Amino acid sequence: MKKEFSEQQFQNEYQFINGVEMHADNPENFLIPPQVIKKQITIHQYVELRIDSPRFSVHQEDADKCSCPSCNGEMSKPILRHSHPSSLVDLPDEKVPSRGWGEDFWVKTTKREGEFFCGVVDNALAESRLHGIKQGDTVFFHLDHVLAVHDVHRRELVSSMSVEDLKELAGWLRLNGPQQDQSSGTKDPLA
Repeated sequence: MKKEFSEQQFQNEYQFINGVEMHADNPENFLIPPQVIKKQITIHQYVELRIDSPRFSVHQEDADKCSCPSCNGEMSKPILRHSHPSSLVDLPDEKVPSRGWGEDFWVKTTKREGEFFCGVVDNALAESRLHGIKQGDTVFFHLDHVLAVHDVHRRELVSSMSVEDLKELAGWLRLNGPQQDQSSGTKDPLA
């Protein structure tokens, strides 16, 4: 899968955003699951990814900065966000014109080899015309691209942990405390 990932290209210089790097740049606001959670991800689970391109800069109002829906931090352009996978929640068709914005979306994992995954896109993407990814497409990604694991998998992830993993998670929770889930406004210790 590493080969497929390295050969995968999207139109208009779009690429998956590295969540680990985003978190390192903005640790207070851009939250990602801890490594101990991400290493538990298996097939048939929903993970959130972000695709973006440096070709497109700001939104139509030419604002210098706007607020990111994922972390409430400042950014140079908006990010479209899908709060749930389409196969879990009956989502209405959204008619959003393509503007070159970034987009967070859900993928259902179908295969894992080490830190590389294969999955199926589970949202109708507003920017498909620009990057070429559509609902139902297969994509390849790295563990570092995972921004979130959907809530429906929390119990499953924790119950699959070894004693050592549970201790690591407890240590992470002690250091980080419950974090604010940006999508729902609830406390989210696993995001």
